[in-house]
Amino acid sequence: MKNYTLASLICPFLFLLFSNCNPNKSNPEEGTAQDTVLIKKEDIKKKSITAIDTVDYNRRMIALSNKDTTGRWPVKTPYPLPGALLPYNRIIAFYGNLYSKRMGVLGEYPKNEMIEKLQGEVAKWQAADTTVNTIPAFHYIAVSAQSQPGKANRYNMRMPFKQIDTLLSWAKPINALVFLDIQVGHSNVKDEVSQLVDYLALPNVHLGIDPEFSMKEGHVPGKKIGTFSSDDINDAIDILAKIVREKKLPPKVLVVHRFTQGMVTNYKAIKTVPEVQIVMHMDGFGSQVLKRSTYLRYIFREPVQFTGFKLFYKNDNWNDWKMYTPEQLLQFTPKPIYIQFQ
Repeated sequence: MKNYTLASLICPFLFLLFSNCNPNKSNPEEGTAQDTVLIKKEDIKKKSITAIDTVDYNRRMIALSNKDTTGRWPVKTPYPLPGALLPYNRIIAFYGNLYSKRMGVLGEYPKNEMIEKLQGEVAKWQAADTTVNTIPAFHYIAVSAQSQPGKANRYNMRMPFKQIDTLLSWAKPINALVFLDIQVGHSNVKDEVSQLVDYLALPNVHLGIDPEFSMKEGHVPGKKIGTFSSDDINDAIDILAKIVREKKLPPKVLVVHRFTQGMVTNYKAIKTVPEVQIVMHMDGFGSQVLKRSTYLRYIFREPVQFTGFKLFYKNDNWNDWKMYTPEQLLQFTPKPIYIQFQ
């Protein structure tokens, strides 16, 4: 959809108004000058509302690229709409599902203990990098892949909306974001995201999609690593962009999980639009050496827009491994702007 400025919409109207209704028709030049003054005022007012500070945005993107010399970073994309979260904020998210203590820290601890732990991580990251604001988030598995087909033969389970309502109520007192994460199973991105549009229309609700559980060849989720093409990811972008335009919202953040080459195909065809900010998120656990290698191979070398990094409290600290600290991750090129704990 073409974006029209306020000036382009009101210019024809003002021209007709002053040409037909100006009592001083004998001096048309006077009416034209008045038109010009009014339009310029409207242009200035509109610009102050809709334009971001591109100089500041560029400076922040260069800082995130962390002295990259390859030319990959920062990625050249359209400027975001006003109110964009990135690159002005770093998002610190707790991942999981309220039905399970095994799927992530979000559901592992009682509410108050979990929130206190999340706020502690936010404080650590804020102290490590004072150049960006740090904000908390709940990254909730709203559609979970399943080993059985279920009645709809989708090999996934859609969580009840009351759980999303619970997360929203938890988020409000601490000004947290809420991410709804989708594991499609044998379904598809369009169907699974579309059933959540009412929630995604809320200003603080964003989206995550997980190709690991997208089983295009009919495999059972969890038995083989799945895949998303650029078309799948673009489907999510289209839905989010439409919501942003219709509801006149700030840009939505889309998190795409990845830890293998095949999880995302044709990355160069992924759309970048002003309404959506894309985070390619380095998933997977292991030693620091392994995780850095994964980040370099699949996130650094195939740039889309922004980057994320997942940390596992248990699996990254197993077998004499050590979980990365904020200070260590801030040395990465590019610096991750979205951090997820599982």
